Amino acid sequence: MIKYDPGYMSLSDSAFREKKERADLLSLHCSLCPRRCGAGRLHGQAGACGAGKEPEVAHFQAHFGEEPPLSGKHGAGTIFFPHCSLHCAYCQNHQISRQSGVRYPLSAEQLGLIMVRLQEQGVHNIDLVSPTHFVPGIIAAVHAARDKGLRVPIVYNTNGYETADTLELLSGIVDVYLPDFKYADERTGLRYSGVADYAAYAKEAIEAMYKQAGDLLLDENGFAQKGLLVRHLVLPGYTQESMNIIDFLKERLGTAIGLSVMSQYAPCYRAHEFAELNRKLCVAEYDEVVEHVQEAGFTQCWIQELESNAVYFPDFGCSAVFGNDLSR
Repeated sequence: MIKYDPGYMSLSDSAFREKKERADLLSLHCSLCPRRCGAGRLHGQAGACGAGKEPEVAHFQAHFGEEPPLSGKHGAGTIFFPHCSLHCAYCQNHQISRQSGVRYPLSAEQLGLIMVRLQEQGVHNIDLVSPTHFVPGIIAAVHAARDKGLRVPIVYNTNGYETADTLELLSGIVDVYLPDFKYADERTGLRYSGVADYAAYAKEAIEAMYKQAGDLLLDENGFAQKGLLVRHLVLPGYTQESMNIIDFLKERLGTAIGLSVMSQYAPCYRAHEFAELNRKLCVAEYDEVVEHVQEAGFTQCWIQELESNAVYFPDFGCSAVFGNDLSR
């Protein structure tokens, strides 16, 4: 039984429509993400990310590889969207974000039916992966899905490169924010993800998410209901940057937010082009970051095992992306 009523349950039809109209205006000359490429998305022109007008889905499933409060006993209802606003050299989802893998263009109503279908499988939430460039369709899809019985929390699973305008539209729709916090130094973001302002936007976005959702709230079974859960992937050779990120989160948001420290880095996609990234994470490096996190005193923190890259690495060219697909 669901103990928490998701925010979208109390959102009026007129509020949904107003949010959708404002989101459409942002995609008219696209400014949904900080790239603000100006593409005429409403007229079918592809943005800098590669996305056009309609939502596209690359894969969906009950996913058991998210953090424990998201995957729970029955999985997160994960929907993977293709394309991405970043060009990360080590992207683990590059088969759908940067390459022309299988994609399914959908209407908002069809996307809403996927959400309901996942709920019928018993998932604990709807987990939207790389959703930013499809926010207009997502708003309409949640509206349609609510009218068809959707009742589980909405998780916004993002790379952290977000604008305040887009996040404001999601207030009252998203329950759990799950942003990456990749870099604290703009030079690192430019080198590995192709944007010169990642840190500034990620910091502003994560603070905005916190103002909307607050500290991470779990139900009596330990499943996430609302709040902020920040992910950080530790990169080889960048332990000091990881510790700077931890310090920022503690100073600006406190230690009751959710924090996930990830060790699953593996050199993939274009990582071989950077000698410093063309290796796995060392035990000593990861232990240094984990010790810093523990000293910081975060009360809701999840630490991956160092061998996690062999467990959570996806293959979108395989019918069982993570080896436990229930639906496609």
